[in-house]
Amino acid sequence: MARNLNDIIAALPADEQVAIESRYQELKHEVEGLRELRQIAGKAQEDIATALNIKQPSVSKIEKQADMYLSTLRSYVEAVGGKLELTVKLPAHPALRLQSLGDVSAPNVPARSVARRQKSTVAQ
Repeated sequence: MARNLNDIIAALPADEQVAIESRYQELKHEVEGLRELRQIAGKAQEDIATALNIKQPSVSKIEKQADMYLSTLRSYVEAVGGKLELTVKLPAHPALRLQSLGDVSAPNVPARSVARRQKSTVAQ
């Protein structure tokens, strides 16, 4: 006789059932990618394209990217109706929230320019 997952979980000790339920709730609030995020928000790619002033195929391309600028991600999340927050978790420290990294309103200075200025300042 085959048993389903609910039967197997029901046979476990109560503390293990609580741990499984807790992890299930955590996983339920995670998304795989931007496409799923957009779908949860009830938006179509065309809606996002309009909000970002780009064409729909570009939205599809953004959703498939594994790597992108933070400013692109922030714009996409805002077009979906959300707000991007960046949190850094370091061992033995409380979580830290980065406020302006990836903010399109923050000054955009290439790292090489900063490094060159630092070298020229040191050389003087």
